[in-house]
Amino acid sequence: MEGKKTAGRQKIPLEKIKKEANRYASFSKRRSGLYKKGSELVRECGVDLGIVLSSPTGKPYSFVHPTIDAVIDRFINPTKELDLDTQVVAAEIRNNVIQNNDRLNEFDAREKAAKKKMRSIDQMNETRTGGWWEPMHQFNAEDITRFEDLLKTGEVFLNVQLKKLENGTSSSLQSPLKDADN
Repeated sequence: MEGKKTAGRQKIPLEKIKKEANRYASFSKRRSGLYKKGSELVRECGVDLGIVLSSPTGKPYSFVHPTIDAVIDRFINPTKELDLDTQVVAAEIRNNVIQNNDRLNEFDAREKAAKKKMRSIDQMNETRTGGWWEPMHQFNAEDITRFEDLLKTGEVFLNVQLKKLENGTSSSLQSPLKDADN
């Protein structure tokens, strides 16, 4: 059997990063990853969570859900029920988090669709050998199908714009005609 061509995934020993700039960059990335994991834990399990960090430069960071009071109260006495004010605030914050996560998921889906569309357009541009002015016999069947789809899309768009213009023009033309009769 032939030897490995790449090193692949290797275990990295856990030790302090010597280079200061690399240590700061690693801290920032890992802090973001920790926050992301904490957010997932809160969203999926419905837990109260508090994370407190101090950067290599001494700057404090924290991630708390739903509130610092709720997390501290839960830490001090895990069996004690939260007071009504804290419960209301926590419920409001959870609702905001759910709404923001829904919006984030929607934006991610839009971004994914836009990227897919851009890849499709880029692919079409790369495979196209000639322009619209060149004879159709130079295109293959796939190019012709894409070109037809593009023309149909353009036609639909133009028809929608034409309807908008007709509706706007007809309503704006009616009032001057009434004024003309006076």
